[in-house]
Parts: sequence; structure tokens; C-alpha cells
Amino acid sequence: MIQSFPPFVNFQTKILILGTMPGIASLEKQEYYAHKRNHFWKIMYTLLDNLPISEIFDEKIQLLQANNIGLWDVLENCERKGSLDIHIKNQKENDFETLFKEFSGITRIMFNGKESHKYFLKKFGQIKGITYYVMPSTSPANTMSFDNKLKIWSTGFQ
Repeated sequence: MIQSFPPFVNFQTKILILGTMPGIASLEKQEYYAHKRNHFWKIMYTLLDNLPISEIFDEKIQLLQANNIGLWDVLENCERKGSLDIHIKNQKENDFETLFKEFSGITRIMFNGKESHKYFLKKFGQIKGITYYVMPSTSPANTMSFDNKLKIWSTGFQ
């Protein structure tokens, strides 16, 4: 059984970015999107005009929070061989009811990939007052070019 990380959310969070479950590189480093070929941080730093990308995870989280962005995963834990979401089984979702009660300023969820959206929708459906955006996965398994990923991700910040 693999375990997700706690949420990086505060009372200023308006946008919540949700992945499905951290991959092997992230679990090993205990940092979101730690795989060196994952485009997540490059996309965030580019969209938030804050290049170069910090190597320090706490600084990455501070950048998101300074822009009212939170980060979490749909799943609390699951079984999975490797890092691909298609291999997930016996999953348990995180407690979003409590999260949205405590952090009521969240009005937008950006899903990092279709699988995170699928798992969230199956358990929670459409939550009133929150707009959903399904973004292309930033994973290196998604072979879409960085420029195309960046263009689509930018629509969620407009």
C-alpha cells in the first residue's frame, strides 16, 4: 500500500491542483512531481513568471501558495505497481468534504490528468461552487510536447 502526501493548502487557496497519487520518484524524495522529466514545476514556474525553477521543494510550495494555489492528490492510498495510474487498485480517496469545509475559498480544481478527474468524479461528483478543469498530465508518460501542455494549462489560470 502506498500513501499520498498531506495537502499543501491554506486559507488563501483558490485553485486546487489534484494529481492521482505520487509516482515512485516523488515517493522516494517525499516531494510532489519529483521525477526530473515531469513538466509540472516547469509549467508552474513558466506560468507564474518565476524562472529559474528552484531545486528546493519548500520554495516551490511557497511559489504556489503565494499565487493562491494548493496541491494535493485525489487518493489517500492505493496499491500500484510502478508509477502509472492505470495500475492503481484498492484505492481510498482523500477526505475532500472536510477539506472544502475548512478551506471554503477553493473555487477551482485543476486535475493533473484524466485519471485524477475520473477518480474524483466517481467518488464526489460535481461539487457546487467549484469549477473543474482537466489538464493534460504533466507526467513523462504523456508524450504531448511541453509547449502544448503549457498552452492548455494556461487556460486554467485565466
